[in-house]
Amino acid sequence: MKRKRNVVMIGLILGAAIICLPAAILYLLYYGYKLAFYYKDPLASPYEYDDDDQTRPCKEILDAAIAEFESAPYETVSITSDDGLKLTGRYYHLKDNAPLEIQCHGYKGNAIRDFCGNWKIANEAGRNILLIDERCHGSSEGHTITFGILERTDVLNWIKYANDRFGNVPIILSGVSMGAATVLMTAGMGVPGNVKGIIADCPYDAPSNIIKKVLGTDMGMPVKLVYPLIRLGGMLYGKFNLDAASPVEAVKDAQVPILLIHGDEDRFVPYEMSCNIYAAAPEKIEFHTIHGAGHALNYVTAPEEYTRIVHAFTEKVLG
Repeated sequence: MKRKRNVVMIGLILGAAIICLPAAILYLLYYGYKLAFYYKDPLASPYEYDDDDQTRPCKEILDAAIAEFESAPYETVSITSDDGLKLTGRYYHLKDNAPLEIQCHGYKGNAIRDFCGNWKIANEAGRNILLIDERCHGSSEGHTITFGILERTDVLNWIKYANDRFGNVPIILSGVSMGAATVLMTAGMGVPGNVKGIIADCPYDAPSNIIKKVLGTDMGMPVKLVYPLIRLGGMLYGKFNLDAASPVEAVKDAQVPILLIHGDEDRFVPYEMSCNIYAAAPEKIEFHTIHGAGHALNYVTAPEEYTRIVHAFTEKVLG
């Protein structure tokens, strides 16, 4: 009798384990998804940024550039993504038939803060500007960041919007951090012939690599254990595959000139990642280093040098 009770108990325990195991696995996958991909921007102030030893010396330049950007008049515009999200942007019009610069911000970034320098440069050069809120950032709908995988298709749709509205004006695609990786991956998909150049400021070389770096170096997590959960969580709950594209592969197929800029003191996206991108297609890429610049601080670290580099590139590609 006792033996029978033991067998029953073992059966109940095994049955409970069989029932609970799938639920536990799904929870772990959802945890991975939430950790890396789930986001809804609270429309935070562009003046909210890291107060660290790299940003602090740039504060005066950064705040002045943000204030100038905020005071400029703009038109709110929108498109619908391939998966049905309303995506919004700000259109800054300077003159009819001028070249257009489409600007893409970074991961959990603020579009005005991330592009206060590049906006100023494009404005001074006479380009119209389309500053977009990436999906689930700012006023755009959605709640999943896909590290450029779905965002690259969104950029193609913004290009289509621009061409439908403005005609065949020359276009520059510009991005910072994740936005830089996104415009590079967009180029790998093939872009219309009026896209004349790409400006990529501190991009990562692959979505998987930046996530692994953050997990291991920044968070001290066991990468081999946690990364597969994050990748599968993205596939299950975010409906995308992190391995679907990467900047280092996309530049091999790009048909437009690329300006690559990276600070050699970047603690978030390692400088070596831009070196990897450059090595993949050096004949297409002009690579500049901003010495001493931290992540997404290239313009505010060396505004005159940065401006000179961007002006020279855009004048060359726009003819």
